[in-house]
Amino acid sequence: MNSCVATANSTGDEYLRAQFDAVKMTMPLRAIGRVTAVSGLTIEAAQLPVPLGSLCRIHLMGGRTSTAEVIGFQSDRTLLMPLTAPTGVARGDRIENVTAAPRIWCSPQLLGRVLNGFGQPIDGKGPLPLAESRRIDAKSPAPLDRTNIRQPIATSVRAIDGLHTCGLGQRMGIFSGPGVGKSTLLASISRFTSADISVIALIGERGREVQEFIEHSLGAEGLQRCVVIVSTSDDSPLLRVRAARVACTVSEYFRDQGADVLLLMDSLTRMCQAQRQIGLAAHEPPATKGFPPSVFTLIPEILERAGKTAAGSITGFYTVLVEGDDFNEPIPDAVKGITDGHLWLSRALANRGHFPAIDMQQSISRVRGDVIDKDHATAVRRILSLSAIYQDIEDLVNIGAYVPGVNLEFDLAVQARPKIIQYLQQPPDDPSDLELSRRKVVDLAGWIDQMDKALRAQAAKVNRAGGPVVAQAVGAPKAVSA
Repeated sequence: MNSCVATANSTGDEYLRAQFDAVKMTMPLRAIGRVTAVSGLTIEAAQLPVPLGSLCRIHLMGGRTSTAEVIGFQSDRTLLMPLTAPTGVARGDRIENVTAAPRIWCSPQLLGRVLNGFGQPIDGKGPLPLAESRRIDAKSPAPLDRTNIRQPIATSVRAIDGLHTCGLGQRMGIFSGPGVGKSTLLASISRFTSADISVIALIGERGREVQEFIEHSLGAEGLQRCVVIVSTSDDSPLLRVRAARVACTVSEYFRDQGADVLLLMDSLTRMCQAQRQIGLAAHEPPATKGFPPSVFTLIPEILERAGKTAAGSITGFYTVLVEGDDFNEPIPDAVKGITDGHLWLSRALANRGHFPAIDMQQSISRVRGDVIDKDHATAVRRILSLSAIYQDIEDLVNIGAYVPGVNLEFDLAVQARPKIIQYLQQPPDDPSDLELSRRKVVDLAGWIDQMDKALRAQAAKVNRAGGPVVAQAVGAPKAVSA
C-alpha cells in the first residue's frame, strides 16, 4: 500500500514539474519581425529577438500562415527553417513567436495511435486528450540516476535472444544496407517483445511503406500496444528531427509511469541527413564527409535518452543505413561508439534466403554477460567459436578443397554448421520466447560436445590402429547421425 502511495506521489510530482516547466518556458512578451530574405531552406527575419528553437508563425498574403523554427542567427538577422510548406512566403511578411520550447501532450491514450512530428494524431481517430505537457528536447537521465542492466528483454528472435541477448535499458544499433530485411526484423520485434509498450519512429520513410508497415507488418493487434510516430521523406528536415525527439519524449513518458518501453527508430541515418540539411542551412561548416558538427551532437543526445532508471526502462533499437555496406562510414562509426552493441545484417546472407540476415560474427551485445547465466554464456561462446572457424574454411569447403581429418576443430565446425544454420533461421511470424531460445542454445552446445567426443574417439581409434587418419572415417555420414 505504501509503495502504491509513493508511486502515486512520484507521478504527481512529475506531472507538476512538467506543468511548471511549461509555464516557465512560456514567452511573456510577443515578438514580431519581418521576412527579409529567403534562400533555399533558410528564411531570414529582422527584428525578431526570440531564442534558438522557438516556434514562429509567418503570416502570408491572403490570410494563410506557415510555421517555422529558429535555427540560428547571423549578424542582426534571425535564421528560420519552415516546418510546413513555405510556398507563398514573401519579403515583408510578418513573423510572430508562438512558443519558446517545442512541447507535446502525453497521455495513456497515445497507445494504438499514429502521430506526426508535431505529436498530433494523423490516423483519423479523433483528437488526443490534453493530459501532460512535455518538452521534446528534454535532457537524458543523469549517470548516477541510471540503474545497472541486469534483466534480459525478449525480442522473439532466436538469433538475438539466444546468442546476443539484450537487456532492459540497452541501446542497440541495427546496421544494414537497403533491402536486407531490417523493417521486417523491427516489426517482428515490436509485435512479440516482452516489453510493456513499443514506440516506433518511422523517420524519412517512403510514404507508401508507412501504411504497409502499420497494416501488414505490425497488424491491428500489434498496434494496440504501440505508439507510431511518422515523418516521411517529403517532410521538412526539421520535422524529421522533431519526430525523433517526439518518439524519445513519448518513451520517457511511459517509462516514468513505470513501464518497460521498447523504442524502435527507423532510421537514425535519415535523421542525421535531415540534421545535415538544417546545419548547412544555418551556415554550419561541413566537417566529416559533409556532415556538420551538429549531427555528431544530435546522435548522443538521442541515444542517451534511452536507458534504465528506478521508475522504468527504455530499450532502444536504432537502424543505421550503411552506404555501400561500408561499416566505417561517419554515422555508423559514431553510433557504434555510443550504443551498447550492434546487429549487422549481411547482404550475402539475405541473398541466400537466410532470414533474419544477422551476421553473428560481426554483431555484439555488450551487456550479454550481465543478463544470462553461466551455462548459457558457455554455450554461446562454443557456438560462436565454431561459427568463426567455419567462416575461416568456408571458401575451401565451397571449392571442394577441404580435407576432413586434418583438423578436428575444422571437422566439428563442418558437422555443426547445418544445426547452427537451422537455429539461426526463423520466419518473422514464428516467435520464440526467451527461455525457449536459451534452452535451444544450451541443447545445441550439448550436441556439439557429443559430436566433438565422437570425432576425437574415431581419431584415437585410427591412431591406435597404426594407420594414418583417414579423412572419410572422420567425416563419414555415420558421424553426422551420431
